[in-house]
Amino acid sequence: MKERIEGLRQSFEQELQRAGSSDAVEKLRVAYLGKKGSVTELLKGLKEVGAEQKKELGQHINALKRGVEERLSERIEEIRVAEEQREIEAAEQYDVTLPVAGDPGSYHPITIVQRQLEEVFTSMGFIVEDFKEIVTDYECFEAVNIPKDHPARDMQDTYYLENGQLLKTHTSAAQNFILRKYGAPVRAIFPGRCFRNEATDASHENTFFQMEGIMVDKNISISNLIYFMKTMLSEVFERDVKVRLRPGFFPFVEPGFELDISCLICGGEGCSTCHHSGWVELCPCGMIHPNVLKLGGVDPEEYTGFAFGLGLTRLVMMKYGVKDIRDLNSGNLKALSQFRHE
Repeated sequence: MKERIEGLRQSFEQELQRAGSSDAVEKLRVAYLGKKGSVTELLKGLKEVGAEQKKELGQHINALKRGVEERLSERIEEIRVAEEQREIEAAEQYDVTLPVAGDPGSYHPITIVQRQLEEVFTSMGFIVEDFKEIVTDYECFEAVNIPKDHPARDMQDTYYLENGQLLKTHTSAAQNFILRKYGAPVRAIFPGRCFRNEATDASHENTFFQMEGIMVDKNISISNLIYFMKTMLSEVFERDVKVRLRPGFFPFVEPGFELDISCLICGGEGCSTCHHSGWVELCPCGMIHPNVLKLGGVDPEEYTGFAFGLGLTRLVMMKYGVKDIRDLNSGNLKALSQFRHE
């Protein structure tokens, strides 16, 4: 029996090397491991063996079975890799710069507005930075003046991960990184996707897009903040937009403000998008808190600065008259393809 097991192992290896396709490997699997396969027949034959030999032979046969299964899997992977390589080598070469026939497609409206904003701010001397979506508790909260026991954490229902990290709830999570990377003076914007575990409605989603901006230099004041916000809005909407600046509390700025925009869906008369108030929160902003500057390695006695968190998703809704924020994450290509970059 042992000689038969070893002979079967050798013949299997020889046949496996000759198997050059997935179909050939499958036939080999059936021939050895199927209901009437060679290894299966060996296992059935154990009933004719004495009790003393059954245990030892059973271990040998099971080892053979496991070996056959492993080698079949390895061979399948080898064939898959080889087939992919052949397809790559045989693929027709094409010029990606050639014009597209028919409809070339379109950008998502959030992408369109984000790129427009990037153009506006870069023309005013701002750097565009990218930042990760999975951050530490320190980056998202403590570095922006929100310690573990701060009540402001209750304002943001956070998605925590098993490793202790979290999905960033606001683009402010990048402030510390930017300050430490560039120091002062600095002008930077950093757009990104944010996540909050909250109920969705016409103007709220658990996934949304923001653009954070900071400017740090000597003698920066609220008047600088207002100037940049007005310039940005006039460029994006290409018309006069009614705005209001009201006091707001955010731990990372002092003083803090809410910049609201008159709802362009209803013309300020009140609708479901603006919760019938006539106004839509667009941009929390303010002067960067001295604690945030210190944690970023900037001396608050020498430098001041402002920060703003612009809601890209809300901005898109106002610019294009999208009544329900959920439409932007629907994946409905027919609806989204109507937006074109000017």
